[in-house]
Amino acid sequence: MTDRPASPDPDTAPAGVETPAGPDFATTLRVRDACLCLQVQRAARALARRFDDAFRPVGLTSGQFSLLMALNRPDPPTMGQVAATLAMDRTTLTANLKPLEKQGLLTVVPDAADRRVRRLVLTEAGRTALRRALPAWEATQAALHATLGDADADSLCRALGLLT
Repeated sequence: MTDRPASPDPDTAPAGVETPAGPDFATTLRVRDACLCLQVQRAARALARRFDDAFRPVGLTSGQFSLLMALNRPDPPTMGQVAATLAMDRTTLTANLKPLEKQGLLTVVPDAADRRVRRLVLTEAGRTALRRALPAWEATQAALHATLGDADADSLCRALGLLT
């Protein structure tokens, strides 16, 4: 048995203690607590899990719901328009479209004016999926507003919109 002192609490390591390959632990804690990127990533994963749980009974994920909702427009959008709406590159969008197309929730058709452009058409089955998922979205949104308060939820939404 080795006589080593017990490891200190990871959240209270002394400032100035250098790790062999990086900045001191106090810097790590500062980044953990103040980094907007990290906080948004953590919140995004937590929110996605929450919405995924809500949409599971209707057979959608939060990402699929968002994608289908992005197609719910008076005129079918182009792939570029949907990619921009979702802040997603076209390769990732294409990969996310395939299972939804296979399920019959959308179709991909050439644009009438420019056959090189692809338009994404929400099918009747896709509209039905959105109608079935909307109560789960509304309930989850309401729960989040109850947790944050309407003013903070609205402020958060506006602030995040400034970053995209």
